[in-house]
Amino acid sequence: MPMKSSQLSQQLGEALLEQGWKLTCAESCTGGGIAAAVTDIAGSSQWFDRGFVTYSNQAKQDMLGVASETLECHGAVSEQTVREMVTGALSRSGAQVGVAVSGIAGPGGGTDEKPVGTVCIAWQVEGGEPVVRTEHFSGDRHSVREQTVLCALQGLLDAVGQH
Repeated sequence: MPMKSSQLSQQLGEALLEQGWKLTCAESCTGGGIAAAVTDIAGSSQWFDRGFVTYSNQAKQDMLGVASETLECHGAVSEQTVREMVTGALSRSGAQVGVAVSGIAGPGGGTDEKPVGTVCIAWQVEGGEPVVRTEHFSGDRHSVREQTVLCALQGLLDAVGQH
């Protein structure tokens, strides 16, 4: 049976507390879903610093320092963009670990190159290089967003557990 976001968030909180770390997230397609999942956990203020919901390209530039050239050359849904998003979130927060997501949740907006369900995710621990992946989730808008939150949380748990 797959893990629920509440279980993953609880485990993540415990792992972050153990490390003495705080979390930040930079979200586009999930619209704050990752932040909502972690703040559903009582006591998360001890380990969750802040979240950035940067749905527009302008917000990605203004709030996270994503380069306009990156967005023009690669698009919002790209490994290059989420790499800059997670790095920007870490540098603009008091957190030691971060995650960034940008994707096409649907039902519209997909292309042949980037179909609906394409989501780019980046995880980074302070002082390290971002780990970046592109996922291809299936289902409707809600399902794609839910799968993105679960994948982001699992990746965070893996990143924290490796330190």
